[in-house]
Amino acid sequence: MSALTEIDKRYLEKILGMQSGYVLDYSDTTFQEFFTRYGIEIHSQKYQTYGSSKARKMRAFWEKESDAIVGQVLDEMLGVYEVNCLLNGNQPDAVILEQSRKVVARLTGKPLATKTMTAEEVFLQSEFSIPNLQKLPVEGAVASIIESRLKEAQATMSAKAYLSTIFLCGSVLEAVLLGAAQKEPARFNRSSSCPKTTEGKPKLFHDWTLSQLIDVSCEIGLLKPDVQKFSHGLRDFRNYIHPYAQMLSRFSPDKHTATLCFQTLKAALASVAGERA
Repeated sequence: MSALTEIDKRYLEKILGMQSGYVLDYSDTTFQEFFTRYGIEIHSQKYQTYGSSKARKMRAFWEKESDAIVGQVLDEMLGVYEVNCLLNGNQPDAVILEQSRKVVARLTGKPLATKTMTAEEVFLQSEFSIPNLQKLPVEGAVASIIESRLKEAQATMSAKAYLSTIFLCGSVLEAVLLGAAQKEPARFNRSSSCPKTTEGKPKLFHDWTLSQLIDVSCEIGLLKPDVQKFSHGLRDFRNYIHPYAQMLSRFSPDKHTATLCFQTLKAALASVAGERA
């Protein structure tokens, strides 16, 4: 008999989708094939204590088998759950999955694998403060507008108006990088990423997109590579102003997207102001 607690079972039933009587996307045949590898005849009378559905057989299996075998089975099933999410374009339920992994670790006696943070997670956890705006390459009057928009961006984040947050972040970053280009035109125009006209001449700075400003700024060392890497939500922010363009791009920003955009803006401002190591 396994040592699963009632709380453990609730986590596992949720992650395996057992409320409907099923277990993940297994059919009767594939369910048996899965258990055969562990020497278990899951459709036998032994596991029909509570009924004949796959979920009921799973509950009986938990009660009748040892921690070791239950832990091995659950470990593989959690892996199947993650693969299914990946293949179907769904986000795993990270909180429930983490709790379920802890249950498996306890049953098998193996330490829970330490999760390696992704580059995006590291970037989001980095501390970037809004710099002294007077250090930015913009006129004083523009700096006041930027200060106002930064406060508004924070307010829209709190109000869950994530699309508005992205508009504000994109407009601020574009203004700052445009100011930088106007102060050092030769440096920007010499860049290999500099956008050209059909005649091969550098375009006027006001005709540059934010995406082009970001790429050139990174190439000349004004911005760090992480800004270029995580700026995808900001690059085409002007397009999202038009509902049809947003519909065609299927862009529907959530809290994570807006947070990443605001973090990218703060990192960029700190770089341009010379306050980032």
